[in-house]
Amino acid sequence: MSPGQNDTAGERIAIIGAGVIGCALAWALAREGRRVLLIDRAEPATAGASFGNAGHIACEQLEPLPCPAVLRTFWRELTLFGGAVDLPVHRWVALAPWLARFVQAAFRQGRNTPALAALVAPAADALEAALREIARPELLVRHGHYALWLGPHAAARAARTATAAHALGVRTEPAPRELLQAVRTPGGTRDAAGLHYPDSGHVIDPRQLAVALAGAALQAGAVFRQAEVQELTPLGARVGVRANGQMVSVAAAVVCAGVQSTPLLARFGVPAPLTAERGYHLEMANTPPLIDAPVLHAEHNIIVTPMQGRLRATSYLEFERHGAPPDPRKIARLRARLTELGYTCAMPHAGWVGSRPTLPDYLPGLGRAPGEAPLFYAVGHQHLGLTLAVPSAHVMAALVAGRPPPLDARPFDLMRFGTARTAHR
Repeated sequence: MSPGQNDTAGERIAIIGAGVIGCALAWALAREGRRVLLIDRAEPATAGASFGNAGHIACEQLEPLPCPAVLRTFWRELTLFGGAVDLPVHRWVALAPWLARFVQAAFRQGRNTPALAALVAPAADALEAALREIARPELLVRHGHYALWLGPHAAARAARTATAAHALGVRTEPAPRELLQAVRTPGGTRDAAGLHYPDSGHVIDPRQLAVALAGAALQAGAVFRQAEVQELTPLGARVGVRANGQMVSVAAAVVCAGVQSTPLLARFGVPAPLTAERGYHLEMANTPPLIDAPVLHAEHNIIVTPMQGRLRATSYLEFERHGAPPDPRKIARLRARLTELGYTCAMPHAGWVGSRPTLPDYLPGLGRAPGEAPLFYAVGHQHLGLTLAVPSAHVMAALVAGRPPPLDARPFDLMRFGTARTAHR
């Protein structure tokens, strides 16, 4: 921030972080006439999961991941056994508190599911309405998505998944025969089964979506500042923001800084036990999709999404430290799996890795810090940041305005984790 900016920033609401969550919130606040200051060390959506996510609007994922079944079977999903979950041995000590909370949350899935479902279920419709309002409807495609299983047990697995989805009120229908025939199965066999989820969707470019929301916010009067935020400080009924070595006082602040949110919130007594659950993607340029919708290859935990001029394949739940170098073996293995499935991966691609900020119970953190200072937060959206960006923005806009949110936000209050403690990043 430049000298003399205090006058322009003074009555603004500072949003710390210009990922898709921060951009959506900037738009939601600016459209209500709020004066918004959006701050990030980089241009909107140029770093982190907001740039590299799968592009899938996953309004079928109503249940948080932690559950007793995951505790019983997670070892089968470890990369050691060919799965997509990587828990490096050198991270076990640092992750132990987070993992202990994950285990506790597994036995609260029944209680946590209605809270998450209230955010997730209307997400595609909410995004569609937002994109119509900002005149960018072409960014969203509502063709649903597909889940495929291969091998002799494929039909049974698809049937079990359909039954579970029906119990949650999620619509499914059989995948078309042409799609199943297009998938190459190991050994050349043709045993395949699949489901179509008609109510989901995908975006043609995640970064374009975030930039479009940020642009709509700027048109409504928001201001963007490229700066590194080092500290937030309570200043009575205001919040001090130290960025690039200078302190400004703002009317309120909302922390949307992903895995880097923990130290910013700790000063206000807010616990944010976030971990960097990293994901990888590989892109295939000028490759036609199997079908114009995301395809989840369920046994491999790979989702392939058609985007502008390319396919993007994403995978892995890597519990590595934020900022650690990527593991090139994962990209190589992802390329090999895609080739087995019939995709063309001839073009060299270095791959991408990004951190998905995840809380132990897989619920986001949405709320206000205790005390006089108007400090808010929207963090921990795990795999669902793109999906939950607009619904979370509507919740946060209401909380900042002091009016009742469109749903019960109490389950997302970070004080559910007790007292502030060190991050496990």
